[in-house]
Amino acid sequence: MNKLDRVINKLDRRAFVYNGSLYLFGAGFALTKVSAVLSDESKREVRIGLVTDMHYADKAPAGTRHYRESLVKLQEAATQFRKDQPEFVVELGDFIDAADSVEVEKGYLKRINKDFVALPGKKHYVLGNHCVHTLTKQEFLEGVGQQSSFYSFDSGGFHFVVLDACFRSDGEPYGRKNFNWTDTNISADQIEWLQADLKATAGKTIVFVHQRLDVSNSYGVKNAAQVRKVLEESGKVLAVFQGHSHKNDYRTIAGIHYCVLVAMVEGSGKENSGYSTMDILTDGAIRITGFRKQKKYNWP
Repeated sequence: MNKLDRVINKLDRRAFVYNGSLYLFGAGFALTKVSAVLSDESKREVRIGLVTDMHYADKAPAGTRHYRESLVKLQEAATQFRKDQPEFVVELGDFIDAADSVEVEKGYLKRINKDFVALPGKKHYVLGNHCVHTLTKQEFLEGVGQQSSFYSFDSGGFHFVVLDACFRSDGEPYGRKNFNWTDTNISADQIEWLQADLKATAGKTIVFVHQRLDVSNSYGVKNAAQVRKVLEESGKVLAVFQGHSHKNDYRTIAGIHYCVLVAMVEGSGKENSGYSTMDILTDGAIRITGFRKQKKYNWP
């Protein structure tokens, strides 16, 4: 089945082809619209699924956070992702919420990850402060089958970087309740690695991190300016995707898009959720299709 046939099939008999052109009954503008869809899809190089701040835990709600409901909300996202078929899915941190014991927190991780790994495509995990409140980084990574908390990979001709801002100012990694959540930093060895990684890649780059690189308040990485300088000097970074502050937010700094995605845990019911797909086109344009409370963006 070719691309035109697939579009006709999706339109469910409301379309017909005449002399190789596609028409919709009662819609004189439809030929232009469908042609635009075909052209746009032909330019897409990679599609990514995005979720953040699920804070899954088997415990009662606290304030606006409904921890158990993240399972149901993730199920809805899974239905959408199976339809959209992203090449990979990224969770941007705070995958689980804090527990009083290591074994209980491991149980939270095992339960939410069971559903997360069932999503289409490869899976990537960004560490959030709640992920390592009681667990160590090694315990979290072993629980999800990921080797490192910061690394890079390529897909569809683009380069992707996962960063870990769960370090104290003295360089010590978060774990076992040894940190204050406002003392968040990208470690010195990681910055050195990032600089070398960006220098080595030929591809335009997308960065994923939990804590924010675009603000200097309590949600921001303390050495964010140093990290941004590395990103800017590379001339290769298109956008940075973040979580942590739970609300939609967006700004550009030195030509780089900084986008904060909405948290899944906030509020009760499927309507109080958020998830998205990101399409990167051949020319580097980025389209964010948001669902529920996640905003939509189109960046040329």
